[in-house]
Amino acid sequence: MTDTLDLAALVERIGLPDSASHDAAVARQGRLTKPAGALGRLEELSAWLCSVQGQCPPRPLERVRVVVFAGDHGVARTAATSAYPPEVTAQMVLNFLAGGAAVNVLARQTGATVRVVDLSVDVDYADLGAIVHEDVTRYRVRRSSGSIDREDALTREECELAFATGVAIADEEVDAGADLLIPGDMGIGNTTPAAVLVGLLDGIEPARVVGRGTGIDDATWMRKTAAVRDAMRRGRPLKGDPIALLAAVGGADIAAMTGFLVGAAARRTPVLLDGVVSLSAALVAHRIAFRSRDWWLAGHRSTEPAAQAALERLALVPLVDYGMRLGEGSGALVGLPVLHAAGNTLREMATFDEAGVSDREA
Repeated sequence: MTDTLDLAALVERIGLPDSASHDAAVARQGRLTKPAGALGRLEELSAWLCSVQGQCPPRPLERVRVVVFAGDHGVARTAATSAYPPEVTAQMVLNFLAGGAAVNVLARQTGATVRVVDLSVDVDYADLGAIVHEDVTRYRVRRSSGSIDREDALTREECELAFATGVAIADEEVDAGADLLIPGDMGIGNTTPAAVLVGLLDGIEPARVVGRGTGIDDATWMRKTAAVRDAMRRGRPLKGDPIALLAAVGGADIAAMTGFLVGAAARRTPVLLDGVVSLSAALVAHRIAFRSRDWWLAGHRSTEPAAQAALERLALVPLVDYGMRLGEGSGALVGLPVLHAAGNTLREMATFDEAGVSDREA
């Protein structure tokens, strides 16, 4: 490892959520004014929330932060794997910053805030007549990535830098008071490396992990499947080295997101995962640090087949299933009110003793 990344030390910092707080939540659920188990999965979620916060009842989630990791992918241009041109990535970054994307709308609705980080967008924003604050671009690793069906996405050094950047971003957000993090994504072609990573780490053939992404037609799906097949062939020997795997068939945005997930776990901060891109990063993060999985929930069930495979591999049950496949963190934000409901009911409901209500007979 280079000086930018001490992976062993990072993994060593990751502990498990607090079991005593979890048990206290389960016990409190049994004393609330309702039949046992009547709130269904909300009871399970409330106990998870107590365990990751280390207290019962749980604190309200007051600073939910979405971090959108943006990057272009060479495979989108060389193999034409998307329904949209690569230029859309930069245009959407500007849309996020202007507050006009779905993630912005949903964040406003749920009280979350959105941060955009350009890891590898292939643009000079000045060429678009835009002035972008340095907070967006200061972590950029490179412009775009290699076309993973024929070359590495990144060098090893670039990948380590991107991963360490993700860890640093998690630290920044936790230090600023975030109590729940959501990894969002923006990058034309990013479902291609996501499918490659899931296919490799789940042992699934290419045709079973390639979805319709941005709404591609049959011809584009076949090109995308061929690109995923070739990238999986290139990445297969590297499955035992997650950083090398990300460098070969990932990208700076996915590498940073992976670091973000591991870094959040090291800071004992819960994460609500989004769609297929964040789930592919989660698979790699789980390979790096298996305890990190206990700090995550799945926000929603994406329609992408690779997302379903990753959910099963991670044994995560999504909060909602609305047939979404947008990315950006949008699906996680739709699921966020469910998590609010779980915490609020455990914290605010009266117990039988407090309400003067008779409990069931022994």
